[in-house]
Amino acid sequence: MDSRDLLPMGEISSRSGFAASAIRYYESEGLITAHRSGGGQRRFERGVLRRLAFIRAASNVGLTIEEIRDELARLPGNRTPTKADWHRISQHWRQRLDDQIAALERLKGGLDGCIGCGCLSLRSCAFSNPADVHGEDGPGAQLLPDTLRRPHPGRRTAG
Repeated sequence: MDSRDLLPMGEISSRSGFAASAIRYYESEGLITAHRSGGGQRRFERGVLRRLAFIRAASNVGLTIEEIRDELARLPGNRTPTKADWHRISQHWRQRLDDQIAALERLKGGLDGCIGCGCLSLRSCAFSNPADVHGEDGPGAQLLPDTLRRPHPGRRTAG
């Protein structure tokens, strides 16, 4: 590979919109790869920009790091992914998006009812947690649909 085809960290960071620390994290997680210059500096193939765009989109959809890694593993390693490659991968997101949309619609309907009635009564609100009874159910907002309680994509999960 011609070294002129490799981009330095600063350019990858500015073009992708990711901080250098995030890029290093994604490299450590095996989502992207870098070459090293003679001085040990990271250099990235241009195709990494597409992978980083994919990571951003997948994170916004709610995929975890593990799911993003699995999806990226479906891409060919020996060539730049084509539009057909990306289309094939995006098919795996459709059910996730449908589930999230449905959960958000249920949440929206509940909020409209509670806020719209004007009572603001925590005693009768479907989202209340009197006496912290759901604290024993685990961390997070237990009354939210599971789809909306997934861990943040950038955070590791226990287990």
